[in-house]
Amino acid sequence: MGLRVALCQIETIPGDIPGNVVRIREAFHRAEASGADLAVFPEAALLGYGHRDLILRDGVVEAAERALVDLSRLTERTGMIVGCPMRRSGPGRPFANTAVLMDGGSVVGTTSKRLLPTYDVFDEARWYEPDSGPAVPLVFRGRCLGVLVCEDLWVRGGGESRGYARDPVEEIAAAGATVLVNLSASPWHRGKGRDRRVVAADAARRTGLPTVLVNLVGGNDDVLFDGASFALDAHGHPIADATRWSEDVVVVDIDGPGADDRSGDDATDDAVLDGLVMGIRSFTRRIGFGRVHLGLSGGIDSAVVAALAVRALGADAVRGFALPSRFSSQGSIDDARDLATRLGIRFDVVGIEPGFEAATKTLDGVLGTAPFGVTEENLQSRLRGQFLMAVSNRTGSLLLSTGNKSELATGYGTLYGDLCGGLSPIADLWKTEVYALAAALNRRANVIPRSSIEKPPSAELRPGQTDQDSLPPYDVLDRILRNVVEHDRGAAELVAAGEDPATVRRLLGLLAKSEFKRRQAPTGLRVSRKAFGSGRNVPIAVSDLAWLSDEPTPPPTR
Repeated sequence: MGLRVALCQIETIPGDIPGNVVRIREAFHRAEASGADLAVFPEAALLGYGHRDLILRDGVVEAAERALVDLSRLTERTGMIVGCPMRRSGPGRPFANTAVLMDGGSVVGTTSKRLLPTYDVFDEARWYEPDSGPAVPLVFRGRCLGVLVCEDLWVRGGGESRGYARDPVEEIAAAGATVLVNLSASPWHRGKGRDRRVVAADAARRTGLPTVLVNLVGGNDDVLFDGASFALDAHGHPIADATRWSEDVVVVDIDGPGADDRSGDDATDDAVLDGLVMGIRSFTRRIGFGRVHLGLSGGIDSAVVAALAVRALGADAVRGFALPSRFSSQGSIDDARDLATRLGIRFDVVGIEPGFEAATKTLDGVLGTAPFGVTEENLQSRLRGQFLMAVSNRTGSLLLSTGNKSELATGYGTLYGDLCGGLSPIADLWKTEVYALAAALNRRANVIPRSSIEKPPSAELRPGQTDQDSLPPYDVLDRILRNVVEHDRGAAELVAAGEDPATVRRLLGLLAKSEFKRRQAPTGLRVSRKAFGSGRNVPIAVSDLAWLSDEPTPPPTR
């Protein structure tokens, strides 16, 4: 018999059970009105994926279970599968990451996640116990549904397969499933949508079963979910695609004819642009800020952040400030003003020179005079941060930080200065990628001034300063540190590949020594396989491991 399935791709908020119920109801009614037999929702939709330790608070899971009962009453004409944590008995952790099937006004079946990821941004074994029992399909109106929860699909066929000892896909197919249904909360990074399609197509082909995957959409802190849900036929060919970066309800006959592949290439700069825009919008809305502001230096980083913010929130919700000191060039102020005009945002110039002079005199009075150096450079940055945070306090606007991944990697940023803020949209973009994103923005609308793109990057904290005075060229820096941070390559491998040994050793040292700054930096939005955020777990006080390049064993300790 045929089966019409609604891919109910919704945005959920961790901990907001009442709000998530409303979102589920609205999508369900759309699915029902479209004639769907079954509405499928993302993983953990009721509590919201990314709940972390909220699940441990008294009454939270019980409230989710009560909400399930209320939702089940909707299922007279159309059935529903929704992800929800549920209590369990027996040894192990007290909760299971469960998919719940409802039909005919009640809960008619449950199945729980078998593979719990504990890598990168995941730590599900902290809260959940995996289902160790045999895979059993859930029967729905004559069809045996092979219901899998996200990671259960990721055994083979994709770039992030983890070599698990069991294969839930094979198990559920062998148990008699006639269709695979995956409830997903699969975080996005460049190319993740492509990997997801490869994994699902492999599952469809090796089982000979049509496959449905419904993914979460929205931004949860630093993690972005792209949606891009889909259905494949038994040969792994597309039947239907939901949109990327927005909520959607798509109804598909899983036994119907194929369709054009509308998934697109999600490894492009345009995909990153759209993901960051969604991330800014989700983050600001969820924490209750309707407006944002930032410092505009006239450089490429602040220009890109401002342009992203306008796309996310509208020009009326974004305000820019130029905060020049004695070392700021008129050209930089002009570039900042030009950007603000192009974007249509309010722009103010507020000089920090009086505050800088007063601060240096006060410091000299206590510690004595000293040659101009990093102290005076950082004072300027901190005065700017102090003003921008005061704007936040006075106006209720969220300060956006404009630091990039190259700066975070090397510690090229000032604590309580340019590292102030509530959100850092480009924190996972290497400097070279920031330029590429500026080009993508200008392809859509010519908003980034050419001079901001072409002039040498500079913090303008002393006369004639450029970034390259103290750092290698960004193409070299980014190539080396991308290999270290995102691919875990060591000094010996980099040198063997042709990198300069002294440069490698220096950059590894900067990376290790600046971890304490990254821990205090604003939340950044993740767009790479490995960001400086929840998915990277290294000590603050850490060796740079440079000894691996020239010694077979670690040096002796005492």
